[in-house]
Amino acid sequence: MALPSATTPLYNYPLPDIEAWLRQYGCTQDSSDTLHCWHIVRPRWEAEILLETDCIVVRYISAGPAEKDIQRVFKYSLSRQDLEEAIFSGP
Repeated sequence: MALPSATTPLYNYPLPDIEAWLRQYGCTQDSSDTLHCWHIVRPRWEAEILLETDCIVVRYISAGPAEKDIQRVFKYSLSRQDLEEAIFSGP
């Protein structure tokens, strides 16, 4: 599946394309009732990605001072390229 241009805002992507994009980065979809929830594990960090109605919420697990979670919120108006750089570079 070919994704739209990396400079295209994510709000122009159909949901199956957003899901394919997350899978390309190694994210796995929650298999329970929370299908909007995705997980990613990297050698130095792990995160939960929530596809909310008006934004993407990323919670880096135990990544902050005193091993507290770090949460960031991104609007779908950002391009896929900007989101890749912001989300997948880690906390």
